[in-house]
Amino acid sequence: MFALLKKPVRRSPKPLQTVKRTLAVGDRAMPLTIKENSRATRITLRIEPGGRALNLTIPVGLKHFEVDDFLSRHEGWLKTKLAKFSLDNPIRPGGTISIRGVEHRIEHTGSLRGITQALVIDGEHVLKVSGLEEHMGRRISTFLKKEARHDLEALARRHAASIRKPIASVSMKDTRSRWGSCSWDGNLSFSWRIVMAPPLIIDYLAAHEVAHLKEMNHGPKFWALCGALCPRMDEARRWLKLHGSQLHAIDFS
Repeated sequence: MFALLKKPVRRSPKPLQTVKRTLAVGDRAMPLTIKENSRATRITLRIEPGGRALNLTIPVGLKHFEVDDFLSRHEGWLKTKLAKFSLDNPIRPGGTISIRGVEHRIEHTGSLRGITQALVIDGEHVLKVSGLEEHMGRRISTFLKKEARHDLEALARRHAASIRKPIASVSMKDTRSRWGSCSWDGNLSFSWRIVMAPPLIIDYLAAHEVAHLKEMNHGPKFWALCGALCPRMDEARRWLKLHGSQLHAIDFS
């Protein structure tokens, strides 16, 4: 007699694991996310923009002791990289915040009502903030978003007019992975944190996203157009590479 043929049972793949923990790096307690990736062939460690957290991508099935060994071997590297991010939060009375590349001393007015104002008093740049002190971060970030929108809308529309391309909308976001984006239908978005950078850097970001209205890539034609819109493009890109993460590091919560 012939044995009955049975179809092989297909087992659903085991779900990829994600583990969250805290890693001590010197004096810092860093949030660490460990993610399995089916395509990963090695361990990859990444510091989030602003130095606020760590992400570790590992091959599927990697043992815990191998992860711990990797982290132990890279502790010195992490300390060096994280050293440029200050543990001191500048968003407090007497602290300083950069607006368009100029340091402003933060002054809490003590009044529950009033607007946030950037002023020059006796030659000193001051940011006056009203309301409760515990709401200072939110009030400052709201002020910066408004200033960023004012600058970036004007710059983007000026650059767009020069290449005769329409802009559908301009929005402000607090993205970590990119400073801006441009959709195929002309919607531009920018990280409002860029308003803390010098004017050249703000102009470069506007030019970069507007150039995408014509060239939706990062090919030679795109960079040529971007350079035509912002002649000091290379200088601005270097600045962002060196200092951009420090803008992400400021905690307004």
